[in-house]
Amino acid sequence: MALNEPWSIKSRAHVCSVTERHFEDGESFCTAIFPDPESSGYLRKDFSSDAWEQRTEDELTPFSFWQSVYRAPVKEEEVEVTEESPEDLLRRLIEEDEEHTENVRYILAVMLERKKQLVEVDNQPTATGIIRIYEQRKTGDVFIVKDPNIPLSEVESVQDEITIMLETGGRIPEPEITSEAAPEQAPEEQNDTAPQQAEDGHTNVKTALETTLETESQPSATDENNENSSEIPASNSSEEE
Repeated sequence: MALNEPWSIKSRAHVCSVTERHFEDGESFCTAIFPDPESSGYLRKDFSSDAWEQRTEDELTPFSFWQSVYRAPVKEEEVEVTEESPEDLLRRLIEEDEEHTENVRYILAVMLERKKQLVEVDNQPTATGIIRIYEQRKTGDVFIVKDPNIPLSEVESVQDEITIMLETGGRIPEPEITSEAAPEQAPEEQNDTAPQQAEDGHTNVKTALETTLETESQPSATDENNENSSEIPASNSSEEE
């Protein structure tokens, strides 16, 4: 199903959206995501603790909100980047918002969470599935990603797609549309167990990716043998003679 919402990256503000006072380094503040009245997407607003507490019940109800700690931006040395990092790829795919990259976006977000670059700050069930909200640990940027409830059997193939995209800088080809019409299916009925089933599937995907990442970080048997052989001192032929 196509996503109609624009899933753009929501950058952290440096001032309170109400008082316009600049946040101080280490200050606690509240981030809230609201439905955008001018589109089908979302808006981000950052509030000082006082401004958030003074909100009234008559004001717009947020779709999601959480507490964060403001970190003043640090100017980093400019590094020439020749290859797209997993985070860069996720940012690009979110901005492009193509339907066939939905699975890749989700797996990338989970991978970056396992690598402690992103943290899941909230998730909200919607009519089309669970929306997971991630925050970049350093910059505070917010990534809004739909959980497509990927079966475990398909996780490896999605990882292969990500590997190809990172290595070649290419794009996932559009899926081919066959001439045969697919049989119509009755719409799925919502039930009370659907959110829990989705959470169970999300946990299984995270566990599978964690196992994969740990395996990739461990040295192979060949590497260990090479290291061990390099530690064996070479024999001195003159002494043997």
